[in-house]
Amino acid sequence: MLTGGDLDVLTGDYLAELTMLILGRQRLKDPGGGYAKTFLRQLENSLGVAVDKGVKIVANAGGLNPAGLADAVRGLAERLGLDVRVAHVEGDDLLPLGFDGALTANAYLGAWGIAECLRAGADVVVTGRVTDASLVVGPAAAHFGWHTTDYDALAGATVAGHVIECGTQATGGNFSFFTEIADLGHPGFPIAEVHADGSAVITKHAGTGGAVTRETVTAQLLYEIQGPDYLGPDVTTRFDTIALADDGADRVRISGVRGGPPPETVKVCVNTLAGFRNSATFVLCGLDIDAKAALARRQLESVIGADGLTWTLARTDHEDADTEEAASALLHATVKTTDPARAKAFSRATVELALGSYPGFTLTAPPADGTPVGVYRPEYVERSAVEHVAVLPDGERRAIPWPDAAPVPPRWIEVEPRQVSGPVRWAPLGAVLGARSGDKGGDANLGVWARLPEAFDWLVSEITVDRLRELLPETKDLDIERHPLPNLNAVNFVVRGLLGQGVAAATRFDPQAKALGEWLRARHAHIPEAFL
Repeated sequence: MLTGGDLDVLTGDYLAELTMLILGRQRLKDPGGGYAKTFLRQLENSLGVAVDKGVKIVANAGGLNPAGLADAVRGLAERLGLDVRVAHVEGDDLLPLGFDGALTANAYLGAWGIAECLRAGADVVVTGRVTDASLVVGPAAAHFGWHTTDYDALAGATVAGHVIECGTQATGGNFSFFTEIADLGHPGFPIAEVHADGSAVITKHAGTGGAVTRETVTAQLLYEIQGPDYLGPDVTTRFDTIALADDGADRVRISGVRGGPPPETVKVCVNTLAGFRNSATFVLCGLDIDAKAALARRQLESVIGADGLTWTLARTDHEDADTEEAASALLHATVKTTDPARAKAFSRATVELALGSYPGFTLTAPPADGTPVGVYRPEYVERSAVEHVAVLPDGERRAIPWPDAAPVPPRWIEVEPRQVSGPVRWAPLGAVLGARSGDKGGDANLGVWARLPEAFDWLVSEITVDRLRELLPETKDLDIERHPLPNLNAVNFVVRGLLGQGVAAATRFDPQAKALGEWLRARHAHIPEAFL
């Protein structure tokens, strides 16, 4: 990114809900840790280049200890013989407020602390838990002199930040139609060219792999969102106002985004420890798969008990298969327990079945001793409980006032279904629909878009909540929200509780719902031939 073309600010998004848990466990062992050490290793090779080119670096790699990371960056710069002004943003750590059972508790701060650090001349700004989009909004606000009430500009920059926050997911990574992208061996990272009115162009350096198209941008826009209003600490962004347009090769223009005051409360990422887990996968080959699975289950439960055990039988076996692997099914067993000794006993009991269980007994790998289980939950606090502080390069601590806020009632977009006439063909949904899915705690987000604008009416009428439950039976007993976004020819679904207590505690085959969209695209339906 630094050597491939022009750049003003290099951003780095290092934090996810799971990352905060990992850093929390790290800090238990080392109170001086709690930040992303990979950032320092990357910086060692690139800081000198950034200084030479005048590129600012803004990253949330500070995690639970942004002050510690800022000191480490200063130490690195000194060792490299570089004159670098380092600042950091803090105040997100709310663990002293005493959230029940919390290992970590961090408020999602906004962009204004970053902006203040940059205005004070910082070359490198590291933060703790800020919203992902703040890494883009902060530099844009500092550069253009935006005010806290420039809602449309802030909303536009938020959208740009949301598009590039997951790196190459905007340039062809994890893209439903990846086979159409000529060079995906090493996709280039996306760039947001943000303008004074908040509009932006998403692009990438010339000569890099991947592609930037309206569809790659749409896919990322639908990633891990909920309703039409995208709530942030600085602005409420209306995703139903986003307009996308081609702007040349590997260039997509984002415009028309509208925003309003942020909500009156601040979201807090709370992680707790909830015992231990262990898992094993039994290989069941050949005949009598169900009976073999039942025997393994009965034997293991007789030794360690059934409490906390989860079983999933994946029928990957084929009849009369010509390879042993194709003849085999997989039986996944997972135990969650508050007793670390029981997690270890699971491993011992599983291996000891080897000579006295079903014929052909084998495991994909020996189970380990178990790992701690973490549970994420969102909390919301009054803004007065959170002190947003910019620590400037000269050490001055500057409190960042919260912008004006307002209630943001839930908003629903209604689209009248219109039947599409004409002949149909039984085909996979993925022939005409793209999808992107992911996790938000225990919920799954599933964004679906029609490749052809004229197919949007069919999408809305075909993929209802009830129809989704039919297509994805694992969702049939869960609450599902559906949010049409006509401007993107898309519908976003929020599947409540599909992932249980979240990725660190999940026993589901796909614990972050990353492949949920591809499962939907693989299901068949009667599709109008005009769209195929």
